[in-house]
Amino acid sequence: MSRRILLIEDEADIRTLARHYLVQEHYEVLEASNGTDGLALAKSQLPDLIVLDLMLPGIDGLSLNRMLKKDTKTNQIPVIILTAKSDETDRIIGLELGADDYLVKPFNPKELLARIRAILRRVHLEPQVKADDIIRIGSISVNESRHEAIAQGVTMPLTAKEFSLLQTLMKNAGRVLDRATLLDLVWGDDYEGTDRTVDVHIRRLRKKMGPFQDKIQTVKQIGYKFSDDPDGSD
Repeated sequence: MSRRILLIEDEADIRTLARHYLVQEHYEVLEASNGTDGLALAKSQLPDLIVLDLMLPGIDGLSLNRMLKKDTKTNQIPVIILTAKSDETDRIIGLELGADDYLVKPFNPKELLARIRAILRRVHLEPQVKADDIIRIGSISVNESRHEAIAQGVTMPLTAKEFSLLQTLMKNAGRVLDRATLLDLVWGDDYEGTDRTVDVHIRRLRKKMGPFQDKIQTVKQIGYKFSDDPDGSD
């Protein structure tokens, strides 16, 4: 079954280039040249992944990404942001709003393909169901097969990166993981992110954990750990 990619990009030559490489890799490609059409396609077609330009006519990319992450129909769709701006602030804002990755234009289309493949592998991995697919610590559990995280019976609306981050921390509960290790385990050793990337996702993850956010503890100047105390913090 081919995966469906939605390109939301107002520059026709970039869409044509990206589509060429995606079709060669047997992806089904949907296209929108503005934010309004892109939002409509995302909701009606539910693509497997969205490649989203920030500078769009109509609804801009950041606003569109915010809308996608607030809608229960689309909040699990991974998003790769494209931006012509190299300012780190734009990247951080995109990550804050739930984007899974970003590329600065001009970009190598092979790099885009690599990022897409990596994200889809994480999101659509379908392992056989077995007992150790589920990790439980107190009121929090993650189910790897269902890609589902639950806090006291309520499903948390996590993005793919947030889920992987929570899963990694819980698998290593009680152990301090530095930011470089988290980047390798969650984003991959070929990802050129920074410590700030980890901090942004931790902050977003904690917010979605609500009253259980203190389970993720900051170890000053080192990194983070998940409390292995089932009833609260260490």
